[in-house]
Amino acid sequence: MSEDQQYTIGELSKLFDITARSIRFYEEQGLLVPERQGQSRIYHLKDKVRLKLILRGKRLGFSLAEIKTLFELYDTNPNSAAQLQTMLELTEQKRAVLNQQLNDIQMLMNELDDVESRCKEELNELQKGELI
Repeated sequence: MSEDQQYTIGELSKLFDITARSIRFYEEQGLLVPERQGQSRIYHLKDKVRLKLILRGKRLGFSLAEIKTLFELYDTNPNSAAQLQTMLELTEQKRAVLNQQLNDIQMLMNELDDVESRCKEELNELQKGELI
């Protein structure tokens, strides 16, 4: 695929299974900057790659502001230690949040197990009483 490859908003929308409205929203946020030809938007390989990174970042729990910061760092200096350091810090923060959520979920699962166990015991007792 050449770097001159061009995409319409509809093509990117289908390719990534998202709405054109989402793509336009990312543009409004300054994350994508397509070429304009009259009323038409023309996207290039860089836009396609950025859209893929936006969607991956969102899936990993990054905010659009955090993604924009990383893009800005990359645009300023593509091989920057600052970009990598920022990414490591953001990754560490996300990992801490996810670990806390995982602990919270495990506590809730344990509580549900206890409630379920007590309900089953009481139900068994009630059913035994009905048989007598």
